[in-house]
This record gives sequence, structure tokens and C-alpha cells, in this order.
Amino acid sequence: MGEREFAGTGSARPTRKHKAPSWMLALLEVPRALSEATSLLPARSILNNVEPGDGHAVMTLPGFLASGRSMRLVRRYLRKWGYNAYCWDMGRNLGLSHEFDLEDMLTSRLKELNDSSGRRVSLVGWSLGGLFARELARRNPDRVRSVITMGSPIGNPKATNAWRLYEQVSGTRVDDAYIRHRVKSVREPIDGVPMTAIFSHSDAIVSSDIAMLPPGPLVENVGVLASHIGMGYNPSVLFAIADRLLQTPENWEPFDMSGLRKLFYHY
Repeated sequence: MGEREFAGTGSARPTRKHKAPSWMLALLEVPRALSEATSLLPARSILNNVEPGDGHAVMTLPGFLASGRSMRLVRRYLRKWGYNAYCWDMGRNLGLSHEFDLEDMLTSRLKELNDSSGRRVSLVGWSLGGLFARELARRNPDRVRSVITMGSPIGNPKATNAWRLYEQVSGTRVDDAYIRHRVKSVREPIDGVPMTAIFSHSDAIVSSDIAMLPPGPLVENVGVLASHIGMGYNPSVLFAIADRLLQTPENWEPFDMSGLRKLFYHY
């Protein structure tokens, strides 16, 4: 199956052939991520004074090859904002595997957090972690309050610069019929579960075409200026996460990008 065929499976832009980002842009990922982390200092007063949350549980899911430690800063802010933040506790994210059922383990983790708190759990997933977050919500919509993805490949895996490495590490071919079916189903809206896809047109790992979701009820795309590996340290991303977690499925409103926010966010 080529890119043109894959592009038709629930794509936000079905007439376009999705391509991986430029490798030249990828060379700038690390210095850009360092710049984003540095920008946290002047943005600290804003992030420290966002409206406090209601204390519900939030689970973070890391990207491909990353461990839960990669999202420590996100969890630190989540706790500062008044949420009960939890790591996924699955070690390093090596993708789907034939050796163990990661998704069953994640479902067990979700049920544990849901049962112990007595409230639905929000999921924040970075890159591949966002793909798992959406699938987790699809399997357990009654246990998930909302899903926020950060540069997640919710579409043709070959529109990323990591698919070959993914095949080598996971032992799973992205062209398998099973994967194609999963890609199609994971892009569909989930009744009663708000979905926010944070994307960047300058993401050098995951094409913004597949990091965006098709329009639907309780679905929104929030564009930021960010590198892929710097999203977890980007003040604009963190502020958007804080804002979205305040929403409830019953009274959900899309992210406000008017006024001065136009300088940092776009559709």
C-alpha cells in the first residue's frame, strides 16, 4: 500500500498525498527543542497562574522510544495546576509488540486510575503515546474524560521520519492490513470524549497532515510553532493542555485562538 492509498483512510485532507517532513528540517530539531525549553523561564509566571483544575486524574503517555520520564515536566505542571498526574508506568515505549499486549496493560492501568479516583481520566499523549491514548479512549469511552495528543501520527505511518525505525524495533510492518485498519479506526470521533490534536507545521518527525484530526463533534486541531521533540517543553503547548483540561464533555467549548493568542496558535 502506497502513500496515496493510505491518504484516503480518514484523512483530514484526502486529496493530498501525505509526505514525511524534510530531513533538512530534522537537523534543527535538537537546537529548536533547546530553545523551547529555554523559553519556559519567561513564560513561567503565565503557566504558574492558569486557572486551577478540578483534581481529576491525568495519565501521560510518552512517544516512541521514550520512557515516562520524558513527560516529567508535563506532570509537574499538571500537579501544579491541581490535577492528579500519573505516568503510564509501562517503561520505554517500543510500540506494538507480538511479545506482550501493551494495550491490554494500558487498559488495566486506566481502569486502576478510574476505579481509585471514581472519576473519568484524561489522557495526554506525546507522538506515538497519543495514538495509544486515542485507542485507549476508543476501547474505554466510559472511563476517559478527554484526550490530548501532541504531534501524534494519527494517519499514514509513512508520513513520518520514524516509520523504518519503528518497524525494526517493534517487528511490525506499517503496511500490514492490521495496522491500516487501526489507523482508519483511530481517526474516527469517539462519542462523548473530547479530542484535541496539537500539531506543528514545522514538526520534523511527524507530518502535520497526519497529526491533525478530521472534523467532528468534540474534535479540534490546535496549531503551534514547535519542534517535535520540544513539544513537552513548549510553553504554548503546555498552556493549551492546561486550558483543555478545564473543559468537561458536557460543557465543552473549542480552544479560543482569538486576540493575542493568534500570535501563538492557529487552526
